[in-house]
Amino acid sequence: MEKETIISFENFGFQYTAQAEPTLYDINLQIHKGEKILIAGPSGCGKSTLAHCINGLVPNSYPGKTTGALTIGGKNALELGLFGLSKIVGTVLQDSDSQFIGLTVAEDIAFALENDCVPTGEMHQQVERIAELVDVKQVLGHAPHEISGGQKQRVGLGGVMVSDVDVLLFDEPLANLDPATGKQAIVLIDEIQKRTGCAVIIIEHRLEDVLYRPVDRVVLMGDGRIVYDGSPDDLLCQNLLQERGIREPLYVTALKYAGVALTPEMRPSFLPELKLSEDQKAQVFAWFARQPAVKPTPNPEVLLRAEDIDFTYEGGHHALRGINAVIHKGEMLSIVGTNGAGKSTFSKVICGFEKPQSGILELNGQDLGALSIKERADHIGYVMQNPNQMISKTQIYDEVALGLRNRGVPEEEIRPRVEQTLKICGLYPFRNWPVSALSYGQKKRVTIASILVLKPEMILLDEPTAGQDLKHYTEIMDFLSELNRQGVTVVLITHDMHLMLEYTPRAIVFHAGKVIADMSAAQVLNSPEIVEAAHLKETSLYHLAGLCGISDPEEFTRRFIARDREVRV
Repeated sequence: MEKETIISFENFGFQYTAQAEPTLYDINLQIHKGEKILIAGPSGCGKSTLAHCINGLVPNSYPGKTTGALTIGGKNALELGLFGLSKIVGTVLQDSDSQFIGLTVAEDIAFALENDCVPTGEMHQQVERIAELVDVKQVLGHAPHEISGGQKQRVGLGGVMVSDVDVLLFDEPLANLDPATGKQAIVLIDEIQKRTGCAVIIIEHRLEDVLYRPVDRVVLMGDGRIVYDGSPDDLLCQNLLQERGIREPLYVTALKYAGVALTPEMRPSFLPELKLSEDQKAQVFAWFARQPAVKPTPNPEVLLRAEDIDFTYEGGHHALRGINAVIHKGEMLSIVGTNGAGKSTFSKVICGFEKPQSGILELNGQDLGALSIKERADHIGYVMQNPNQMISKTQIYDEVALGLRNRGVPEEEIRPRVEQTLKICGLYPFRNWPVSALSYGQKKRVTIASILVLKPEMILLDEPTAGQDLKHYTEIMDFLSELNRQGVTVVLITHDMHLMLEYTPRAIVFHAGKVIADMSAAQVLNSPEIVEAAHLKETSLYHLAGLCGISDPEEFTRRFIARDREVRV
């Protein structure tokens, strides 16, 4: 029996009013009721514009010229308008906070019902039903800012589900979540889709994480066109993902390195059902044995030492509980753990933004307690996750020069230092550009340059690659690696387990305000107890090693990462 088509693009194109070229070309795509579809592609490929066409933001909020036809729920999408489309398509945004309207969770879920003048008794019943479906019944009386990142996403989902929509659209649902919460989000989306029969569309470039639960189709976009529309199993047997700058699942890459010829019948898109013959398992084992062992790097001298750091916020939240940690000179280190584990609070204490109630913090053996924020900034730089929150000047040169000017450095000394830093950061050709003309990744480099020009010994970066596709992720991380080779100590606060594995030999794991592990990144992700306690996510290489009879999954992970970096470089 043929499924009902809920969304149909026919020879569809779109060009923003402010742009010289179209963003979408000749889109032909049908989405049916009850389907779960992943739309993937590198930054700038048009996937967000496609999503905005589906929920009506294009052209109602982002004007431009459309060609071809788009029908949703059997009606012309342009004629339906934003309000009409909101009754068919529910959108869950990447940033949950920007979607909240009510003062409590219950109010937020009830918002659409209030607009529709639903009687109070019926409204209460509806809110209870939806809250149970998305599992937020226990926090209905809480304010949205009081709940966790995963719960916020559930509330956002509940807010659009009360309208009984036919399509649920998720815009990068994993971008701001820790690994374990990301897994839960994918499970929730899968369960909601099965229970409601909605068509589910997920826009995301983290393919492996989305494939934690099966999807019906993957739509791969590139340069404003659909370059693939079919089963995930067929897609993973090709090389389209690498060609388009999307990271394929790690276990798939490992199988290809080992020379295993993938076929759709092996079910490569869903690891729990992956079918490998004994010969193929032996191939993987033999490949592992051929790879050189990875030698551990010796610990150099200590740069920063934290002893028994304890910190409680004014509201009573005990954020850090006796933290003991060291950061070595010239190392590249990850600090990982679930949202609210204490990672960001620890970085604020290091920078002097917060003062601990007890404990000792030393830099090069000197007590940091007596230094002001400005004095600490001469030694320790802090780069926020969102570059727009750090940039205050219109021109790139002025932004990078700001810290030196604030310190009263003579202008004749500022120019050579700024220009040298811009060259290191690959921004020298843009030195006279306005910041607004830069891409997100380039803005990120500007914020790093504005810190680097002060010649700190250590840079702390909060989620340096959040929301970046493989190309931009690699650009940012290779740049940070080069800074590290030049002697700058780099500390990364991250939810990205692959980043931790690929770039940082050591990881410090936070949980509930305590350090629960300080070991190699490969050890962390091959320790089920630590993974579970800290809400991390085991690497798929751990499971592949077990499947192929490799008794040391940690060493298998190390050798794969070393080989993968070699291939990509």
